[in-house]
Amino acid sequence: MKAKIAEIDAVANEIPGVIIIHSNNGMGVEYMSQRGLDLLGVTLEEVVAMGPAYYDRFFNPEEANDYVPKIIGALERNDQLEWVSFFQQVRNLPNYEYTWYASSTKIFMRDETGNPILNITIAVPLDLAHHNTTKVDRLQKENEFLRNNYSKFSKLTGRERDILKLTALGKSSGEVAEALFISTATVETHRKNIKKKLGINSSYELSQYAMAFDLI
Repeated sequence: MKAKIAEIDAVANEIPGVIIIHSNNGMGVEYMSQRGLDLLGVTLEEVVAMGPAYYDRFFNPEEANDYVPKIIGALERNDQLEWVSFFQQVRNLPNYEYTWYASSTKIFMRDETGNPILNITIAVPLDLAHHNTTKVDRLQKENEFLRNNYSKFSKLTGRERDILKLTALGKSSGEVAEALFISTATVETHRKNIKKKLGINSSYELSQYAMAFDLI
């Protein structure tokens, strides 16, 4: 295992990003390239000693709830050709702003029985001045909105979702009624029920649901 990690350490400075090798037994850090240690302001010995607490200290838990299950799924499938790509937010101190990283993880080493024992991640910081960072941030906020409001949205009937979609597209009650071959009064009743189920009052909030749940 040490020899395998040493191979990565020998070229780590040539790779444009941070390299992290995790143990699949407890998911602690076994290795981090110097660039990553410098960014976090820790030594390798310190980050290894943290164990799983490393994740709570440096990573946004809301985002981790999305990508960690994907990583675990890839490890369970145990396919050498599979990797998982995701965005994550990292900060070195609790009162600091998070920095966006585009990361990719795959199995790095197996034991004698073929079970994964190490996985490797390459994390590349996103350019904060680039417009794509804003798009990523918006996408992540939509994902967070979806997670927080899925139970409410699931209460809507198919007809209510149709009306939510058309309303978010700016259609009037009359236009919605014409499109769905129902009366204007029925549309108004559905709209009241939608707002009640979702706990909202404004057109902006309707649009949030429509975008987060891919209705528009």
